[in-house]
Amino acid sequence: MDHPLDQQLKRINEKLQHFLKQYQLLQKENEKLKQEIDEKTNHQKLLSVQSDRLQQQIEILKLSKGEMNSVERKAFEKRLNQYIKEIDRCISILNE
Repeated sequence: MDHPLDQQLKRINEKLQHFLKQYQLLQKENEKLKQEIDEKTNHQKLLSVQSDRLQQQIEILKLSKGEMNSVERKAFEKRLNQYIKEIDRCISILNE
């Protein structure tokens, strides 16, 4: 006949095994969700870059067709000047 203490230890061990299995399943699910978040974040960044490129193309088309108003033109020129400064900075770094 099993001793009551042995039975209690057996139940505790079974519960512990059950909790360990649950913990492992939750860890796997957590990893999967983290991976999904990374994928979604990367996809969002890609879409943002594509959106920026398309917006730049629209601005260039508007400028080439003369459809920009003065505010749009000034914003476009400001962005162009920022690009030129960045290019100049990169060139100076390369020349060092």
